Amino acid sequence: MNEQLRQLVAETCSHPPGSLKRQQGLTKIIRLIERSKKLWQENQPYYEDALQQTWLYFCQNVCEGVTGEKYDPDRSSVNTWLNRYLRWRLQDFRADEVEKVKKTVSKVCRFDQTTDPIENIAASPDIPPIFEKVKNWVKTDPQGKLRSLHIQGRPDITCQVLILRRLPPETSWKKLSAEFGVSVSTLSSFYQRQCLPCLRKFGKSEGYIE
Repeated sequence: MNEQLRQLVAETCSHPPGSLKRQQGLTKIIRLIERSKKLWQENQPYYEDALQQTWLYFCQNVCEGVTGEKYDPDRSSVNTWLNRYLRWRLQDFRADEVEKVKKTVSKVCRFDQTTDPIENIAASPDIPPIFEKVKNWVKTDPQGKLRSLHIQGRPDITCQVLILRRLPPETSWKKLSAEFGVSVSTLSSFYQRQCLPCLRKFGKSEGYIE
């Protein structure tokens, strides 16, 4: 396989950039690599984006170093060269994902006596996958603490219920007040005193916030 790819690269690069022969050669190499199943695989939502960037990098640099260092067949095989670049791109996407979650959880967990921090988070239909870990933690409540903390005389209004309703896309305090028949100030005060500390503690344990 490696020798076959090496020969295909040499033949493809012998044709002028932009020529039909060059394009056909690049396509043939890509299909051969895909069929080989030797390209790095990851079950991540951003994998396809990273893969597309990798193929673009391949086409631009396998023959001429247009956006990076030109491929050197004496240093590595095509698969090794592409896998290295693909893992770099996946690492970049992963770092961006973690940074998004850190910012989101930091906003959720920031304690403010006068302003509800979650009011500052814009509801987005594209919630990062890692953020689902926060939601799953609240739902499962492994230690049972979120279910046990509730407003006095209202065992139905627990930290588990309020955190789930206030996570993006959040339900407004006004709507929750009307639904539960409890004042906004009572709901918000309980949330800040009892619920946010639990959320902050989880965020720190997972490394989402400092």
